[in-house]
Amino acid sequence: MEKTFSDRVIDFNRNLNYTGELPEGFSVINPYLGNPETMIVMSRFYQKYYNDFEQRKFMIGINPSRNGAGVTGVPFTDTKRLESVCGIKMESAHTHEISSVFMYEMISEYGGADVFFRNFYINSPFPLAIIRQTEAGQWLNANYYDDPRLFTMVEDFMISSLKNHISMGLDTSEVFVLGKKNADYIGKLNRKAKLFDRLTVLEHPRYIQQYKSKEKQLYIDKYMLTLNHAQ
Repeated sequence: MEKTFSDRVIDFNRNLNYTGELPEGFSVINPYLGNPETMIVMSRFYQKYYNDFEQRKFMIGINPSRNGAGVTGVPFTDTKRLESVCGIKMESAHTHEISSVFMYEMISEYGGADVFFRNFYINSPFPLAIIRQTEAGQWLNANYYDDPRLFTMVEDFMISSLKNHISMGLDTSEVFVLGKKNADYIGKLNRKAKLFDRLTVLEHPRYIQQYKSKEKQLYIDKYMLTLNHAQ
């Protein structure tokens, strides 16, 4: 029997594992190994919104944060939005993540979760959370491009991950990349692996929430113009 979009995503997440090298001071968090409930709520999310054979546009983040997909297994979705918008309650964790706030306000403006997720699939080239240790011994969120050695070490894994995402049923004619620096690196991967015809860059939700919150509606409007044009 042919697998639905949701079956393919759940299979991908269930088999996610990074066994490659990392520079000293960096570590990877696999949410599916750390908390059994993550696999449950992630599966419920994709079965709710992706249980079909539709082709979707791809929206690419950087890598999950510890408080978003690093807990729920769903990109740009903290436990608050998972419950309040998607109706899926997570008992074992409670998180608030600023990127999730912007993303779900934008999704609401687009027409709501049902409509948005029917048209778009969000994930990252490095689909696991990356953390780095400070000199004081604290662990903080990190991006895959924060250290040139880190990018070199994870590059092949990211290309493989992007190919796996595409094989789920994604339209590769245009991809929406969140964050300008992220787009520079996705561009490098794209030149190497010939994945997408065109990259369209949008400001990253975290950047908007952190530095441009007073102009948030302008950025939501920009997302609307860009994403509606894609349909």
